Amino acid sequence: MAKLDDKQEAGIGFITGIMGEAFGSAFRDSAASDRFGAPITRMAATACFHDAWQHEGIGRKEKSIAIIAMLVAQRQPLELKNHVKIGIANGLTVAELEGILVQLAPYVGFPCIATATTAVIEAMREAGVSPDGLQTSEERGLL
Repeated sequence: MAKLDDKQEAGIGFITGIMGEAFGSAFRDSAASDRFGAPITRMAATACFHDAWQHEGIGRKEKSIAIIAMLVAQRQPLELKNHVKIGIANGLTVAELEGILVQLAPYVGFPCIATATTAVIEAMREAGVSPDGLQTSEERGLL
């Protein structure tokens, strides 16, 4: 087991506060382990959840918008789902999430937005904020 430093502990505390005890506990277990990927989890605890997320330059909601936009552009749907849930916890609404996708569409292209839209819808469902009857393009038979 690895000993976590003060920044790592603070980062884990921060993400636990946003994502809940189950996520935080799994994150802490991964960071404190000697398993494959543990050094990366410790880096994320320090660089992402301590240094970047707790920096005072912009608010949490704006940080979520920036990260969501970057993940859409990079076509990272799995990580996007996590950050959509973080964004919702940070106050993003369904309308704002759709607005982000509309704003990005002409810049990143429609295939990229289609992938992102599926991830966003799935994350909204998991967070319990998806509008009733909202379907992905795949579920509607469009892809």
